[in-house]
Amino acid sequence: MTRRVTLLAGGVGGARLADGIARAHRAPTQPPPTARSDGHPAVLPTAPPDDVRSEPVDLTVVVNTGDDAEIHGLWVSPDLDTVMYTLAGRENRAQGWGLEGETFTVHEAMGELGVDTWFLLGDRDLATHVARTAARRAGEPLSTTTARLAAATGVPARLLPVTDDRLATLVDTPAGTLEFQDYFVRRRHADPVLDVRVDGAAAARPAPGVLEALRDTDLLVLAPSNPVLSIGPVLAVPGVRTALEQRSAPCVAVSPIIGGRALKGPAADVLAALGHEPSALGVARMYAGLVDVLVVDRADAGLVRDVEALGMRAVVTDAVMRDRADRARLAREVLIAAGRQ
Repeated sequence: MTRRVTLLAGGVGGARLADGIARAHRAPTQPPPTARSDGHPAVLPTAPPDDVRSEPVDLTVVVNTGDDAEIHGLWVSPDLDTVMYTLAGRENRAQGWGLEGETFTVHEAMGELGVDTWFLLGDRDLATHVARTAARRAGEPLSTTTARLAAATGVPARLLPVTDDRLATLVDTPAGTLEFQDYFVRRRHADPVLDVRVDGAAAARPAPGVLEALRDTDLLVLAPSNPVLSIGPVLAVPGVRTALEQRSAPCVAVSPIIGGRALKGPAADVLAALGHEPSALGVARMYAGLVDVLVVDRADAGLVRDVEALGMRAVVTDAVMRDRADRARLAREVLIAAGRQ
């Protein structure tokens, strides 16, 4: 039986979990362990490779577009591209974004011409942005372009931008309001964050297929992406949060905060700056009412009771995705957690 899974994602963590779900297709056959004697839920086991059964997954990924930007006159969709390259098995594994084996001849030549090259674009990556920009200028919706690029790249999943309309994540700092890529890349997210806003969200409409993917699914998953900068813009599009609140399928979230820290990026700092506790419990509070299960790392096992007091179940496991085997393992454990709802 094929399980339909809809994942809300942005950035490297979202891309890696998407890849894990797309590759998993398997779940452990052994029954889940019983609860520990201290009352906490048991840690999910990692199944040996030969102790699995086939479970095909029909995956749809709804991706943040709040960090899209115009760079050198080209329309760049960083989160969409990171998810696309990762699902196609073409990502630069060391850095998590961009393409493996990329060259930078054009980037270097632009620098020689005096162009400000603060945003790194590889030669093959440029082809994606040129194709997207040409389609945009011809009036093609982003969702249509994304589907075409994903098919050409060999993505084994349905890839949807959350909206075809313009979203712009804006970060208020003591230095003024910064567009997301200025804050994140040019200034290396070093500015203190005063507020985060998603310009254009109120007037945006979900892209074709987004609400259907949230409604007609067997499982909803919130990736271990930044709750404010990646998942926040997705939920800000009218209709998306309501669809999660009115879901009939179980919803599982994976905490991007482990032991009070983010593995990558400024998630912990942004949460703290905006008055949220930078912990798995803080993430749980932000997602209360939206998720049924929160997957947390072993480092946060001591927070389980507080998480479950919010009305969701907590599952403890190794939540770090070091390689593709880890991605598939965590994906299987997300599927197990949903099946036990």
